[in-house]
Amino acid sequence: MPDRGGPQQIPRPAGSRSGRPAPWADVPLAGRDPSMADVREALASAGPPVLSPLEGTGVRASAVLAPLYEAAGQVHVVLTRRAQHLRTHRGEVSFPGGGQEDGEDLWRTALREAHEETALDPTTVVRIGELDHLRTITSRSFIVPYVGELPGRPDLEPSPSEVEHILHVPLSELLADGVFREERWGIASMDRPIYFFELVGDTIWGATAAMLRNLLALVTGRLWRDDPWP
Repeated sequence: MPDRGGPQQIPRPAGSRSGRPAPWADVPLAGRDPSMADVREALASAGPPVLSPLEGTGVRASAVLAPLYEAAGQVHVVLTRRAQHLRTHRGEVSFPGGGQEDGEDLWRTALREAHEETALDPTTVVRIGELDHLRTITSRSFIVPYVGELPGRPDLEPSPSEVEHILHVPLSELLADGVFREERWGIASMDRPIYFFELVGDTIWGATAAMLRNLLALVTGRLWRDDPWP
């Protein structure tokens, strides 16, 4: 396997320790290359997402889009690497997304942000699922992740003000051995899981990794909800 990981700054605390293996670790390699039909079926049968405890309290809501498409027999997910000049989360890998604006529902928020950040045509996106909602650690808000299907590999353009690079990552790569890792942060009685995916040249971690883990666990039939994020 080529060298994996990127230059992202990880604020790992003293005393962090290894967590559990990937939920799909016992899935044979032949079962870790899902088709788009597999993804649609898994999302359709998943049931309602777990909500954040912050919902309904008047705090700010955000939404992200996980765009998926099938090409050359593989399902890919579109991610962005945030621009280096941004004040927060510079250089981190994330889904396109952002805060809800007045008068729009959160699905429209996700589509608008994806268009602003990557020039993704919102009319090409078919909503096929919704992942568990997340509460953010660094700000008092919550995130609603939507999964959208695209008709093929999209023609995208990163917005220089927000995005340094657009990534097209096969789900089979994310499901490969040695790519996913869980760490436990915090004291033993109050620790929480922090998730990582080590790509060639990039590290996906934190909330984005939690959303990817949720998606991939659903697709492989190995979802754990006994230890929600965060």
